[in-house]
Parts: sequence; C-alpha cells; structure tokens
Amino acid sequence: MEPPDALAGVRRAPRLLWLVLLLAAHPGVQAEMHVSVPPLVEVMRGERVTLSCTPSKKPDHFVLEWFLMERSGARSRLASAEQQGSELHRVVHNPRGRSPPYRLDPQGSLVLAEAQVGDERDYVCVVMAGAAGTAEATSRLRVFAQPEATEVFPNEGTLSVMDNAPQIATCSSRNGNPAPQITWYRNGRLLEVPMEMNGEGYMTIRTVREASGLLSLSSTLYLRVRKADRNASFHCAAQYSLPGDRHGRLDSPAFNLTLHYPTEHVRLWVGSPSTMEGWVREGDSVQLLCEGDGSPNPEYMFFRLQDKQEEVLSTNLEGKLTLEGMNRSQSGTYGCRVEDFDAAEDVLLNQTLGLKVAYLDPLELSTGKELSVFLNSSRTAVTCSAQARPTPALRWTKDSIPLEDGPTLSLGPFTFDSAGTYVCEASVPSIPLLSRTQSFRLLVQGSPELRAKELEPKAEGSWMEGDEVELICSTRGYPEPKLTWSQPGGRPAEQAHGGQGWASSSLTLRVTSTLGREGISCEASNSHGRLRHVFHFRTVAPQTAQAGVAVMAVAISVGLLLLVVAAFYCMRRKGRSGCCRRSEKGTPPPGEPGLSRSQSEPPEHTGLLVGGTRGGARGGSGAFRDEGPGNRVLSSILVPLGARSEQKGLELSGPDLSCVSWARDS
Repeated sequence: MEPPDALAGVRRAPRLLWLVLLLAAHPGVQAEMHVSVPPLVEVMRGERVTLSCTPSKKPDHFVLEWFLMERSGARSRLASAEQQGSELHRVVHNPRGRSPPYRLDPQGSLVLAEAQVGDERDYVCVVMAGAAGTAEATSRLRVFAQPEATEVFPNEGTLSVMDNAPQIATCSSRNGNPAPQITWYRNGRLLEVPMEMNGEGYMTIRTVREASGLLSLSSTLYLRVRKADRNASFHCAAQYSLPGDRHGRLDSPAFNLTLHYPTEHVRLWVGSPSTMEGWVREGDSVQLLCEGDGSPNPEYMFFRLQDKQEEVLSTNLEGKLTLEGMNRSQSGTYGCRVEDFDAAEDVLLNQTLGLKVAYLDPLELSTGKELSVFLNSSRTAVTCSAQARPTPALRWTKDSIPLEDGPTLSLGPFTFDSAGTYVCEASVPSIPLLSRTQSFRLLVQGSPELRAKELEPKAEGSWMEGDEVELICSTRGYPEPKLTWSQPGGRPAEQAHGGQGWASSSLTLRVTSTLGREGISCEASNSHGRLRHVFHFRTVAPQTAQAGVAVMAVAISVGLLLLVVAAFYCMRRKGRSGCCRRSEKGTPPPGEPGLSRSQSEPPEHTGLLVGGTRGGARGGSGAFRDEGPGNRVLSSILVPLGARSEQKGLELSGPDLSCVSWARDS
C-alpha cells in the first residue's frame, strides 16, 4: 500500500504538465515587459525639459501613459499615447493650468517647454501591451534657480562690548531653489556659531516660499563683540546648488560695527614742532594732543600744575589744546584727563608732560658796533654774551670763515688785513632754528698803503710817442686815503673786487717825450700820512721822420697842382701885359706882353696875389678871377726866388719871391 503523500503527488503530476504546456503555447508570457526612463533630470529654471519613456519591446499595439505623482501619493494622468500600426496617437488629458501646457513628442516623451519650480515632481510612465504585459518607471525632475544678490542689513547702532550677544546683522537671500545656505564671516574667516541661543553668539534662520514657488532665506547673527572688533570687517554669503552637483556662492558687501568700549590707556604728546627733551621755542604756538583708546571718544580735560594745584585750561571732545605764542614763563607741567566712567578702576585716566620754553635774547658785544685800533697796535679781546636757555654754543667768524669758539675773541697785532666785519653766532644744536648773530666792524687806522700796477717791461727805446697806456694805482688805509695823479684825467677811486680794503684808480694817456723824461706819479694821502709812486717810461722814440715825410708829400702835391693851374692860365693869356718886370735874361715870346714888376713893392715882398686895375683882388683873395669883358685880371703865384720857369724859358729873380704874372683880356 502506497503512502497517502505518494498518491497525491501522482494525482498532481498531470496538472503541472498541463500548465507547462499551456504557458509554452502562449508567446506573450515568454518574457517580462520593461520601461526605461531617466531616473533623475536636473535643469535650471526656464529651460526645456524632455522626459523620455522607452519600452523594452514594442508590440504592434500598446498604450503609453504619463502620470504626475501628487504630494499626497495619488497619481494624476497627464497624457497618453496609443500605438496603432505605425502611428502613435497622442492626447493630453490634464494640463493642470500649466503654461505652456504639457505635450508629447512623436516618440511619446513628455515635454515641458519652460521648467518651473512647480514642475519639480516625480513623473511615472506606464506602458500597457495587452497580453505582452504592463510595465512602468518613475523619473524625478529637479528644477534649480539661482538666488538674487545677497543683501545684508547691519545694526547701525552702537554695540557695547559689555552686552551679551547683541544683534549684529541680518542677511537675506531671495528667490532661489532649492533654499540656499547662509554663512557669516569676520575678516574673511568663517564664523562658526550654533543655532542655539547663548551669551557668546548664535544665529537664527527663517525660510519663506514666495508666490512663484521660489524660496527666500534670511539669517540673523547675534554675537558678543570685543574691542578688537572695532576695525573688523563682517559679511555674509549665500551658497546655492546647481545641476550636476555644482554649487555657487554670492557674497554680501562688507560692513563695520560701531562699538562702545571703555578706555584702557591714555596718551599725551606735543603735536607741534618740539625736541625729544621737551623743548619748544619762545614765540611758537604749541599744540598738545591727548588720546584715549575708548569708544566713542570721551571728554578730555587739559590742565597745568601750579604748586601742585590743577589749573584747568580747556575741556573738549577733540583732545586738542593749542597754546599760542609761548613765553618763558609758561614752562611747567601740563596734563590731560579722560572722563570715562565706564573704565575699570585700575585704569590710569590722566597723563602729564613737561614743557620747557627755550629762548635766546639778542647778543651783546663788549665793543659795540665798531672798534677802532691803530696799525700795529697791541692785542685786544672782544666778548660776546648771551642770555639764553638752554646755554647756547658761541662761535666767531669773519667773512664766513670760522675763527674761534667761545664767548671771547682775541685780536692783534693789527694790520690792514685785520679790518673787516666780525660776527658772533649763538645757536642751540638740539633746538632747530634757535639762533642769533651780532657783529661789529673793526677799523684799523694808519697811513696809506700804495700798490701800483707796473708797466709791462719794454725794451730800451720801445716806447713811441703817441702810444696809449693805462696806469693803475691801489691804496688802502683809514681814514680812507685819497688818490691823486700828477696829470689830470684820472678816474675816481673805486673799491676793488676781492675786498681787503683796497680801492683803485686808473689813468689812460698817450706817451710823450716829456713823460719819458719826467714820468707820471700817483699819490695816496689821509690824515696819517701820504705815499707817492712814480711811473717811468725810460726812453721814448720821437715820430719826426714819419711826420716830415707826410708833410713833404702834401707840399709836393699842392705845388704840382698850382703849377698845372698856372700853366693853364699862361697859355690862355698869351700876348697880354704882365704885372711883373721883364727878365733881363730873356724876352717875351712873340705876341706876348712884356713882364713888368708891380708898381707896388709890398705885394712883391709879401708874396700876396695882385689883383686887376679895377679894385685889385676882390675880397682880399689870392685866387684867380675873371672880371668881365674889357677888364684885365692879374693872376699871380708865389714861387721861391731863383726858380726857373719851364714855360717859355723864363727865369725869375727877386730878393725872396718873384711874382710871375700873365695878363690877358678877359
């Protein structure tokens, strides 16, 4: 007998075989239907979105549907497409008020023309192929939006370092998706503050969804500030996400805080020109500056200590005190006090300093403005005294050349070179521009000194009459000597270049034989005596030879001219009677009138020209003249006695001069 279980197994075997044969006979159940969609699609707001849906196999007839997953979990059908043969019939069932609306492309992909934040959902694609089966897949869409510029609103009030975590600022990042993250920075370094409230610092965050679906985020920072934060720079930044696991950051403008903190240190110093030792010049304006390191600026009180009592000088918020025109009586101790009631008890709120007024009175000399001494006299001393604080350094100079250091100047023995201006200089090296000078003039009295510029050496006889020469004499002494020359024409004496008391005079003249014999002198004189110098020219050669030649040349020229004129007139007056007597050794040529001596002896002896019978020579002139028709003109020339006439072979005679005349009718 078989066990019951074995019998039951025999009975079930035919049924299993039948099921296997049935499944093998149906082709649709040989393989399972699958759908392929992108699991995650990330786009920026406003970009085009295409959600594809691809079945693993495409039977002749199937239906493709797109569903939107509601936040409640329900499905809302958006569109469908049915494959009938080679065509795909597409239908949008529920646009849900979207603009532009959903649509399907020819491949059955769901298209969103402009992605909006509200489109950020799960989309389900379902494919139904009848006997081939049904399959579905889900695609998630994420829409990103970059937020606007980050804004910060700092606390514009005064924050006290003694308060517990006051509000510092609020940072805002608007219209982004997803919501950004806000972080805070101090001097460029991240501030790590918790979200929980505490006395040192924390921050709060508030997120708002705008009507557009975008998110706006604000963060408020609370922080306990320190004195070191008075110059600190704060800002915030918004970090946001982008497709492809990328990130962006937008920083706010930087800002500073106005802090209130008590004074811890006080400093007092001299702001105007002064020395390291606290000296100031008399007459200067001095400015005292006081500064406390508290904030805001406290009130400053300036005072002067007089017999351990405070004399209040000024109270202000600037921390400045100007003392106009300091004088020596204002030397003393000055102080400043900061009125800060928030300062700790152990903080020293006042400071003092000493002011010493430096002065230098006009210098006094033991000699006065002038000192007169005699030439070659004994030594003497001049003292320079100064009333000053601090003690000045004294120095003597002459013509900018240092002589001695100290108040006393020793002089002598005296020469004319000792004369001049001596200067006593007083200065304080540690105090700039504090210096004075005083001077006196030294006069050295004595008879003159004379110095002549000698003539250039000449060989014997090289000076010629008429040569031009310049003579120069220089003198010095006191009283100032007078320079004179033995001949007039000298220029007045003038101070010479180079100083040392010399004055010079010059005389320009021409050399003569007299100068060669006697020379010329210059003389310097004053009330103490006189001194003379003589210039000698040695031998001076005369210019006689040259002068005789020139005179002879002129005489010959004039004589030749007169002979030519006389010959011309003689030729024109042939046959006319003359004014002179006829020569015994010759007769007049034919047609010529005889020569006759003038009836009057004086003209013959004096050599004057004799005029015609009417009126003689007109105007006393010896020139040849024509008196008109019918008149006779006597023309005469004076020649030396015994000269022979080359004209017509005439020979003239007489005691001195013979007058040869030709007469003709006019």
